[in-house]
Amino acid sequence: MSRYTGSTWKKSRRFGFSILESGDEMKKRAYGPGQHGQDRKRKPSEYGAQLLEKQKLRELYGVNERQFRRLFELAKKEKTVTGLAFFRILESRLDNLVYRMGFARTRAAARQLVNHGHVTVNGKKVDIASYLCSINDVIAIRDTSLKVVKESLEGKPNVPGYLTVDPEKMQGTFARLPERNELPLQINEAQIIEYYNRLM
Repeated sequence: MSRYTGSTWKKSRRFGFSILESGDEMKKRAYGPGQHGQDRKRKPSEYGAQLLEKQKLRELYGVNERQFRRLFELAKKEKTVTGLAFFRILESRLDNLVYRMGFARTRAAARQLVNHGHVTVNGKKVDIASYLCSINDVIAIRDTSLKVVKESLEGKPNVPGYLTVDPEKMQGTFARLPERNELPLQINEAQIIEYYNRLM
């Protein structure tokens, strides 16, 4: 399986969207990468717009295409609106919750913490980044002396309302499912649903 190892900033500029959710990538050059980045103003086709939205969301959460499609199929089986259900499934991934709780500065760093066995769920070590957490699960850092986690928490991250975090204990709780207004507003999930409906 291939994995992109290039610049995240370049990818953000290509999408016109901050993958790191900081906005730093777009401050200096708010246009596409490359020699002709400022000249690419052609409006994409309907399919191109749908593909772009899908790629933006997939890159935001750092999920490969196979995983992404499997999670979308799970969302379609939910009773709630497919777009919101899909977002909620992505948000309940362990690596995302570690990032949202402020234990890591990026989702990639959070994924590394999980893969290296530094995270527990309800007191048990879980080293699978794609693990889907449930409501009221308690997520904690095993070694509270980890410098990288301390530095991230010192940055006073903005913790969303559906999580509760105790920085001293380095643990947090997945208190409830997020609402749509608490999730990335720059993503048009309707386009993603249309994209996959076209393929199925």
